[in-house]
Formats: sequence, C-alpha cells, structure tokens
Amino acid sequence: MRLRGGRIVDPTNGVDGETRDLFVRDGRIVALAPGEVATEEIDVSDCILMAGGIDMHTHIGGGKVNLARMLLPEFQRSGPNPIALPDNPLELASCGGCTPGTLATGYRYVEMGYTAAFEPAMMACNARHTHMEMGDTPILDHGAYVMLGNDELFLEMLSRGADFERIRDYAGWTINATKAMGIKVVNPGGISAFKFNQRKLNVDEDHVHWRVTPRQVVHTLAKALRELGVPHPLHIHGSNLGVAGNIESTLETIAALEGLPAHLTHIQFHAYGTEGPKKFSSAAIQLAEAVNAHPNVSIDVGQIMFGQTVTASGDTMRQHAQSSLANPRKWIGADIECEAGCGVVPFRYRDQNFVNALQWVIGLEIFLLVNDPWRVVLTTDHPNGGPFTSYPHLIRLLMDRSFRAEQLAKLHPDVAANAALKSITRELSLYEIAIMTRAAPARLLGLTDRGHLGAGAAADIAVYREGADREAMFATPAYVFKDGALVAQAGRITAAPVGGTHFVAPEYDRSIETLLRKHLATHGGVNFDQLAIGHDELCSCCNGGRLLPAACFEVSP
Repeated sequence: MRLRGGRIVDPTNGVDGETRDLFVRDGRIVALAPGEVATEEIDVSDCILMAGGIDMHTHIGGGKVNLARMLLPEFQRSGPNPIALPDNPLELASCGGCTPGTLATGYRYVEMGYTAAFEPAMMACNARHTHMEMGDTPILDHGAYVMLGNDELFLEMLSRGADFERIRDYAGWTINATKAMGIKVVNPGGISAFKFNQRKLNVDEDHVHWRVTPRQVVHTLAKALRELGVPHPLHIHGSNLGVAGNIESTLETIAALEGLPAHLTHIQFHAYGTEGPKKFSSAAIQLAEAVNAHPNVSIDVGQIMFGQTVTASGDTMRQHAQSSLANPRKWIGADIECEAGCGVVPFRYRDQNFVNALQWVIGLEIFLLVNDPWRVVLTTDHPNGGPFTSYPHLIRLLMDRSFRAEQLAKLHPDVAANAALKSITRELSLYEIAIMTRAAPARLLGLTDRGHLGAGAAADIAVYREGADREAMFATPAYVFKDGALVAQAGRITAAPVGGTHFVAPEYDRSIETLLRKHLATHGGVNFDQLAIGHDELCSCCNGGRLLPAACFEVSP
C-alpha cells in the first residue's frame, strides 16, 4: 500500500514535514524495492502523517477503574434517557462519560489517532483482571506497570536491611509474574503508612511502623530497575499529591534518585507552592528548572481539564484527604492483599474556582517551560485530570497562543491576572506534539518499532488533514491504520482487531521464590503457585492478541 504525497512528521528519524510517499506491507512500514509496484494507493497529499499515538499513563484497566465506572451510573444517562447506542455495526454498546467502558475506550482512542495505551497502576494480585480488561479494549496495543513500594514484603525487607540483590530479584520476579512493562510506586511508603493511621509522609519522614523513608523506597526501586535492565525507568507518583507546598517533596524526590533514571508522573499535581493570600501558588518554574537540570528525569503532566471527571488513584492516603471535596458527594476506598489500595473520588473542575484554575495554568506552564520535549509526555492522567477525549483541546492550547490567552481570560480573575502563563509566548510545533504523543513515549518504554515511521516500524499511522484549528484536526484524523489495517476513517471505526500486549521479562535469581512462597503462605490470600501469568495464559487473558515482549538493555558490570 502506498500513502501518496503526505507530509511526514517523524521526530525519531529527524523528519519534519518532508513530503513523500509511505509504503506498507504485511503490517510494517517498508522501503519500496526496485521494480515493486503498490497494489493499493491512497492520496494523502493534503495531510500530515504521524505514527500512531501512545498514551503511556492512562487508567483503562483494573479494579479501581471498574469502581469508578460503577460509582457514577447517573452519568451514563442524559435526563431520563440512556446514552445513545452506536449506529456503527462494528461498535458494540459500552458505557461512556468520563470513565468509558473498555469498548468505548478503544473506539474513542483510535478515532483520535492513538494506537497504544498503558495502564499505570496494576497490582500484582490483580494482574489477571487488569490484563483481561485491557484485552477487552479493542484495537489498542497495551501494557501496564506493576505497583511496588507499599507492599508488606518490600517494606519489611527494606526495614530489616535485606541485601539489595534480594530486593532487586523480588522486583524482577514481580515484573515477570505479572507480565508488566515496569514498576510504579505510588506515594512511596505512604499507602502502607495510612493503614497505620499516619496521615502524611514526607520524603525524609519515617514510616511509623517500618521506619523506612520514601527516599529509601524511591532510590532502591530506581536502582533495582536499572540493574534489571528494564527500559522504562521507575514510574513515580510522588509524596504529598495535591498538597500546597509539595514542590519541596518533588525536588527532594529528584534528589533521592542520585542520578538514576526515573519518570515523574502527573507532575502538575506535585508542583504547588504556598505563596499568595490563599497560600496556594504555581511552582511550575521551579519544577521546570529542576527537570531541565536533571537529564535523568522525564515527566508526564497530568493536565486538568474543566468539567466533570472522577479521580481514581492507588494513593488511598490522599484520596481519603480529598474525599470531602467529592462532587457528587460519594467516594470509595479499597485495599487488597496488603499490597496497595485505591480511592475513587468524583470531582468537577471549575474554571471559576481559584485552585482548579491555577491547576490548569500550572500544567500548561510545565508543558511550555520544560526545554526538552523528549522528556515530557502529554497526558491528563485519565480520568484524574480529565478524560483522554480532551487531548485535541489540550493540543490546541499548547499550539495556539491566542486561543490559550482567550481561555485564560475566562478563569477566576485572580488567576487570570497573575499567572505567569500569560507572558509565555512559546507555541508547540507539530514536530514537538509528535514527540510528546508518539516518539517520546515509545523511547521511554523501549518500544523500538513503535512511535515512528521508519522502515521496519509497525504500520501504526495517523493521517491528519491539516487545518488551522488544531483541535478539530487532532480530533478526527482522515485515516488511522493499526498494523497496516485501516481501523478508522473520518471519525468512524472501520475495523476492530484485537490489540497486542507489551511486557518485559528481566533476568533475576529464581531462588527469591523460596522467600516469596514462605511469605505468601503466612500472610497472603492467594496461593503462590497461582500468581505468575504464563505466556499462553497472557494471550488468553488478552483475548488472543499478539504478545509483544520488549527487550531489556544490557546492564554494565
């Protein structure tokens, strides 16, 4: 197949708007051999061609997402009437709203040009369910990060000074057993501390029971992943999410890494100061300076978008603290196997609320103040900051300064008048958007054949008809291809294949299983022999989709 005459935007290969043909054969992008003739041709001469989008932090599978869906049944209806059923025979009915069901999640992502999404908070004992939900999400390739750092065994090993190598092997076993892409730590040590009635835990504060600090947790896990050769660095949901003044915790977390690679997630929620009469201010400049000065650190933003959503997080400590702000006034807290927890709190972000307006400003400031787009990923922390369906609007805010100024002027007057955002002139280019939504996530996850349009890459291609209104442009691509198959055209699903599953399999010393078996026999509710997911079972869990193992890097001695 020949896609003829499009403008290619492919940052991985340094291509910025070059007009040329793109060739696809057997699900891969190829170079046309001498004498070879394309058997199918599509004219894309007025279009921008990018690799399929990759959302590396979006809550699309696992127990907390289902709790979020069930918590707000009223948002599946408009007045007395249920949401409209799809008129496309290829689409099955699915709940919608701010936490769409698995089916609608796949359809809506693909209609925007996305072809992969990664669940950032999978618990080891619940990994099968998470993989099954992701497997039920059509078309999208997917993967997940397994949660460590608040489970009893890890904290007990760290507390008693166990050999680092044993902790590293435990991390390696956990990744292998759950078929994860990496490790996520949420409020390091804080979820566990909350169970001991501790209501806060700063970076250098002792866990009331285990007497270990978040600094120790972060450094140990980051080092373990480095030694295991896992491509994606430690995925960190830091201490004191949402708390005024938490920029200090964020800066201390960066310092705790001591140069080790790490990815700080939904960083907007961790970039707050205490200046001004309301003792709540933007610390985006401090955050951006720290990221610019530390090349070992990457971030995703977690931009908030105004309107109704539901926050679903493993950070039970912080969700409990925010539960009084729930809108509607209901919430859920849960825990499983003493591994982690979750809190589900519905929330409505309002542009005339001072704090919400400032959160909106802070996210945009971070996007525009961090110099290196390869270390910034576009997210809303779906659904926490807003649903992923708001990405086209967010892209327009980043690319169009005048539109951004119009929206800023509508906010709470104190925010609109004093925000540093109004003086930032930067407008992101198509090239930078392609980095933040395609090339950078692929690089950060070690996906060498995704996120670009070079020969040999998977033929995941989004074809956007160029227009001045970037929101309209990115909302409805002209064509979307998944592994070379046309899956969406002009906002309508044309095929619904099963997506593949990304995972890594680092090497580790299997003697760690003796310790794990003993621990679970005493403290666990799940039989050790039932925990690990094999390749055949993973394929079954994921609805028969292809297995897509990512290679670990070679660790230097």
